[in-house]
Order: sequence, then C-alpha cells, then structure tokens
Amino acid sequence: MSSTASAKAIPVEDLGSAAQRDRRKRIIDATISLAAQGGFDAVQMRSVAEQADVALGTLYRYFPSKIHLLVSALGREFERAEAALADSPIPGETASERVIYVLRATTRGLQGNPHLTEALTRAFMFADSSVATEIHAVGMQLSSILTKAMHPERTDVTEDDVAVARVIGDVWLSSLVSWVTGRATATETAAHMERAVRMLLRD
Repeated sequence: MSSTASAKAIPVEDLGSAAQRDRRKRIIDATISLAAQGGFDAVQMRSVAEQADVALGTLYRYFPSKIHLLVSALGREFERAEAALADSPIPGETASERVIYVLRATTRGLQGNPHLTEALTRAFMFADSSVATEIHAVGMQLSSILTKAMHPERTDVTEDDVAVARVIGDVWLSSLVSWVTGRATATETAAHMERAVRMLLRD
C-alpha cells in the first residue's frame, strides 16, 4: 500500500494554530474554485498548492490526495448549506415537507454549479477506505441537516431518526450521481428523491 493510500487528511480540530486553520481554509477555497471552473479534472494538487499559496509538500501533509481534498470540500458545502438553513425556520407542516425543502434547496445550489457538483460527486464515488474519516464526517453533516429538518423543535434525536436520515442521504447522493453521469435529468432526480422521502417518513 502506498503512503498516499494509507494516509489521512488532517481534520480541522487537530490544527493547533490559527495559521494552520487559515492554511487549510485557503486550500479548500482553492479546491472549490478550481473545481467550479473545470470540474474533477481541473483539481490537480500542484494547481491547488499554487492557488492556495502553499508548498506542494505542505498540501500533501494536509490532504494526501485530490479525493481527500474534494470530499473535504463537499463537507464545506454542507456546512454552508446548514448555516444558510439556520437563518430562518424551515417551511413545511410535516417532516417530509421540510426534508424535501432542504434537499431541493441544497440540490439547486449544487446543480447551479455543475462543474463543482461533478467534481464533488465523482470524488465521493471514487473514495476508498483511506477516505473513510472524511466520508463519515460528510455523512454526519448531512444527517445533522436532515434530522434538524425532520424535528426542528427537538434538541435530541433518536437512533431511528439518524438511521432514516442516513438512508435519505444515501438516496439523495445516489440521485446526484445519476444526474452527474447523465443517467437522469434534474427533474427525474428530484422526483426520485421526493418519492423516497415520502415513503420513508410517511407523515
């Protein structure tokens, strides 16, 4: 196994100084910028290092591969989505209506930048066991967004709530893959996702 395959990205909570956190932010910003311009193939480690103004060796210490980079960038996009949703109550009388609203809003945001979405989705598809920590973090972020939509009045969630949110998240990510790869239109993707939500929540 290569060192890249066995290495892990440094999580933000393990960065002790403000300078290190700023460096990591610049790297993620550069990754998102390059992906937005040219998709998955445009994200090259040397290009990211140059745009982030860090040495290539430093970049590899933070993120061992472009897959680690892009999955971490997907986490950043979910953080932004969660922050935007926190500004006002999520509309909808039922859990399914609120979850569908959240997924529609997040999907529209991603589909509005197809190059970025293609890059983030392909990275999620290509991720192997070396990216397990980042994949888990992204999954937990998405589950958090969905459980808050399901039960906005509650501060605690049950294991069943989390399990349902994870299944909905899996269906949504699978639908995005279908859209990115051209197997489904945006309309078909939305319909499939909404049907799954209503079947799972049944409210």
